[in-house]
Amino acid sequence: MGKVATGLKVIDVDAHIVEPYDVWTSALGQKWGARVPHVERATRTNDFLLLTRPGDDVWVMGDGHSDDELSVPVGCHATAGWSEPLPSHPPTMDQMHPSAYDPGARLRRMDEYGLYAQVLYPNVGGFGNAGFLALGDPDLKRDCVRVFNDFMHDWCSEDPDRLIPLISTPFWDLEFALDEVERCAGRGHRGILFTWTPEAYGLPYLADPFWDPLWERCAAHEIPVNFHVGSGSFELKLGYRGNGFQVNYARAVTAGTLSNAHALTEVISSGITLRHPRLKFVLVESGVGWVPFVLDMMLWMWQNSGVYQERPELAGHSPLDIFRESIYSTFWFEDVSVKAAVQALGDDHIMFETDYPHSTSVAPGPNVAAKNPIDHIEDRFGGLTLPDDSVRKLLHANAAALYHIA
Repeated sequence: MGKVATGLKVIDVDAHIVEPYDVWTSALGQKWGARVPHVERATRTNDFLLLTRPGDDVWVMGDGHSDDELSVPVGCHATAGWSEPLPSHPPTMDQMHPSAYDPGARLRRMDEYGLYAQVLYPNVGGFGNAGFLALGDPDLKRDCVRVFNDFMHDWCSEDPDRLIPLISTPFWDLEFALDEVERCAGRGHRGILFTWTPEAYGLPYLADPFWDPLWERCAAHEIPVNFHVGSGSFELKLGYRGNGFQVNYARAVTAGTLSNAHALTEVISSGITLRHPRLKFVLVESGVGWVPFVLDMMLWMWQNSGVYQERPELAGHSPLDIFRESIYSTFWFEDVSVKAAVQALGDDHIMFETDYPHSTSVAPGPNVAAKNPIDHIEDRFGGLTLPDDSVRKLLHANAAALYHIA
């Protein structure tokens, strides 16, 4: 283990499970048939990000008769260690590394990478759970959400101290969402997935008191609300094809990552955290270096736009104060910007992630700059001269407290 992480139980707060093909068919196939999420072998190219090719195994949300119902190929979620960069990917699950979908293999890979625990996210249902909306029928959506939350619980039961499940939250049905939070929090799920743009789906804005029962439920169970990048409504476009796929993909992901700035400004402006001081929010897979800039600009705008006069309850609370009290951000590729963020934000609300096994993850392979996470940490932190206590917080203590990891 690298010198920086020596003696630390490093916690990775953003990794993903590649869902086995039978998650929904085995539990619901007899009741719903092919209407449940299932995998088909692609026979045509789907233009979405130019990723789907004939012969790929592809998730289908619906009957599969239109391109809109074809998700990205299964293998696009597990390119860590793959021999070529995207758009190349494992065409089928059996060509992935087993740690993508098998909990025992994941634990062995975590040991190899020097990681103690991982907070786990889905792929198929979307990072904010909006993918299930394509299923249409309300009862079918409820069944599929329940089955997936049960699957996450069972997958993580391989070692519940190290594999940390989150609740896929059916935001489109508040009463059902409350029931799922109550049911799953009681079984060991440690947070909820949520969208920062419910208004895009015909629902009230986050700031609306409509959501107060959900915030109260999360606060009561001491579980955070997680905004994974891509959990809001935005369109990921490759842009001008003359640039080439790799250039466009890198540009699109970079720009899309900054979409979580909308989540940050929405939460702070809403006053949610002042009404619910025990509630915590997390910005996931979007880095941390941009956060001080956004908070600085918010403060400037508040001071020069009459915000404190219009919203007297915000008086005495700067955007930075609200972040330090209630919001967390994560990092994985950054180095000097992490040190700058710690200097600007403090070290209590920043956490480490790998994004394993996605294409941008901290995972070694033949065509990437990434190294084993422990070597990566050594490279990033070795020359930053952060205090030992700050490093301990960033790599372990903050996440351990937030997600109740022993």
